[in-house]
Amino acid sequence: MLNNKTILITGGTGSFGKCFTKYVLKNYNPKKIIIYSRDEFKQWMMASEFEEYKDKLRFFIGDVRDYERMKRAFEGVDYVIHAAAMKQVPACEYNPNEAIKTNVVGAQNVIDASLNTGVKKVVALSTDKAVNPVNLYGGTKLVSDKLFIAANAYCGDKELSFSIVRYGNVAGSRGSIIPLFNKLIKEGATELPITDYRMTRFWISLEEGVKLVIKALEEAKGGETFISKIPSFKITDLAEAMAPGMKTKEIGIRPGEKLHEVMVTVEDSMTTFEYDKHYIIYPQMFWQESKRPNPSGKKVDDEFYYSSGNNTEWLTVEQIRELLKDVELEK
Repeated sequence: MLNNKTILITGGTGSFGKCFTKYVLKNYNPKKIIIYSRDEFKQWMMASEFEEYKDKLRFFIGDVRDYERMKRAFEGVDYVIHAAAMKQVPACEYNPNEAIKTNVVGAQNVIDASLNTGVKKVVALSTDKAVNPVNLYGGTKLVSDKLFIAANAYCGDKELSFSIVRYGNVAGSRGSIIPLFNKLIKEGATELPITDYRMTRFWISLEEGVKLVIKALEEAKGGETFISKIPSFKITDLAEAMAPGMKTKEIGIRPGEKLHEVMVTVEDSMTTFEYDKHYIIYPQMFWQESKRPNPSGKKVDDEFYYSSGNNTEWLTVEQIRELLKDVELEK
């Protein structure tokens, strides 16, 4: 699928971009991987990290806000992975115009550049926060998702499709709970803060996120939202796994924070199909008869609702402790 293909990753110096690049170079033989981002220092660092693959990598300085630069970068590209975004909830709240320019205008620029060059497939990374959003970040990503789904209506006879991959916070990602607990434990804290004792989250690793994107590249026909079947865990169990016996303190839920990560709503269930290791939400609009769901899938019940709080698979404290051994904290 990826052999002899040219792949471009927006925001490619981020944790996902580096993991995706490493995985693809190890398991496939791509013609070229283009890292498109706006931070030259991070590009230099990544180039140093991937020195042995320098013949396969290209680095483009550019911003998703800049359509002309992006169009130039997309020439000759087969697949685009759109990972660039403003992701920090507080930063988006305090800088709403900037979040809109990157997450919404940037998404439209990716779409337009893909439509106007020879790109074959685009996979955009989404987030649980785009589902029934309660903060600006989630709102911008909801709009972004809608734009990518609707873009399939403009492909015409082009060999081009747009699809979405959705997951929550990656284990160990910056700003998430694991590095916070780790920092407090190292500093000698005697108790760990928990916003709400009922809080749950999904557990997904970066590599699992990468594999879901590759599945979307392989299977997507246009407009689908791919969601992994992954286990849930309680934040209280995470605290026990990281610091056995340490006291915890409930400090109250933060603005824009949810008790549970939601991936599929009841409203989405009308067009959601279950597969062996994932779900796919098919679009209610812009859908053609030739793009029917894969027959190996099973339509979920109309009242189906998939969140970290109602999951059927849960991690125990011991399982969390074992998984933590493989978590690399983002720096």
